Amino acid sequence: MSFSSLGLSEQLVRATSDQGYDTPSPIQQQAIPAVLSGKDVMAAAQTGTGKTAGFTLPLLQRLSEKPRTGKGPRALILTPTRELAAQVHDSVNLYSRYVPTKAAVVFGGVKINPQMMKLRKGLDVLVATPGRLMDLYQQNAVRFNEVEILVLDEADRMLDMGFIRDIRKILALLPAKRQNLLFSATFSNEIRSLAQGLLDNPVQVEVAARNTSAETIKQSVYPVDQSQKTALLSKLVRDNSWDQVLVFTRTKHGANRLTQKLERDGITAAAIHGNKSQGARTRALADFKAGEVRVLVATDIAARGLDIKQLPQVVNFELPNVPEDYVHRIGRTGRAGEKGHALSLVSADEGKLLAGIERLIKKQLPRKEIEGFEPKNNLPLKPKAKADPSKARSRRPQGGNGKSFGPKPGGRSGGRGRQGQGQGQGRSGRPAQRQSA
Repeated sequence: MSFSSLGLSEQLVRATSDQGYDTPSPIQQQAIPAVLSGKDVMAAAQTGTGKTAGFTLPLLQRLSEKPRTGKGPRALILTPTRELAAQVHDSVNLYSRYVPTKAAVVFGGVKINPQMMKLRKGLDVLVATPGRLMDLYQQNAVRFNEVEILVLDEADRMLDMGFIRDIRKILALLPAKRQNLLFSATFSNEIRSLAQGLLDNPVQVEVAARNTSAETIKQSVYPVDQSQKTALLSKLVRDNSWDQVLVFTRTKHGANRLTQKLERDGITAAAIHGNKSQGARTRALADFKAGEVRVLVATDIAARGLDIKQLPQVVNFELPNVPEDYVHRIGRTGRAGEKGHALSLVSADEGKLLAGIERLIKKQLPRKEIEGFEPKNNLPLKPKAKADPSKARSRRPQGGNGKSFGPKPGGRSGGRGRQGQGQGQGRSGRPAQRQSA
């Protein structure tokens, strides 16, 4: 199947060919005709499968079919992070090189005045993060009365980051008659609930099973004590001659500390997270892509949307608190059919997090101990099954002396400890407040 067979114009097919793409991916094969038909679309696919082109190409064709009459924007694409917004904007520019389309991107972390000037000149496509878009609206820098197409990209992450209030405010400002496209890596129950109020009889496209990891990614677990993780990471980078590895930490401060330790160990590293300025984040990513930095240390929020072609390794220095984030993390490698390796440095106190991930992806990850880094405490070999209350009675020996060999009253029943980040914090285990990307 070719891009032209999907109904795309010669100009757009030429643009995709310029990027080295001749055959559409499964998500593109299903989504592009649906978007071209003018229907609402709800699509899910693993990261790295071409979702961005899946909505960008047909969106550009629909806009090119009639000229812009006002200053726009005519298409609005909302993304959760600055990096993803920049990536989508780049894709729009690449694919629109042969069609008359003006596009702009707006996000926080940089001065707002240059963005206001761009919007005044008029445009067809606006890519934005919700928070900065609302700031611009409140300063009368943008209006939405000409919006024909709305795209929510990685809506699951936008909900996790607490953008739901901004999204609902933006939806209330848009014309009632429009095409709505919801693209996401996963379909959570919250996303389906949002879709019910947003989409009108949508075409549903789900290429991969929910919350599965790509088959092209080799996954491994390296049991190690917490205090030995940095030393083990340095050893793996050196022994395997890794020139490019993306490493995930849970916190911004953890990312900074790890970066400093790696630098002291003679390994070039840079951190990317929400406390970094946009300029610093852009430089770190550019240096990483250019090979000037061997290790890029990132938090989940900052890394969402990072598109690094042929990234061979991803390392979980710490497991995420939310199992779904593991799927998103390792999806940075093994993209577009390339093979990748995702390995996790797991200490004994992360056993429950590992069990949650293995339940989600429905498979046990292989453990591999490294000589000299054997942990003092072993990890569980497989996820613990939930106890069956009907089988939890104390066993009595035959002949009965009245003594029980089961657990003592009030004692632990074994392995049903509370997981996550506490109660009352929602699906993601994080408070539902807007986070900085």
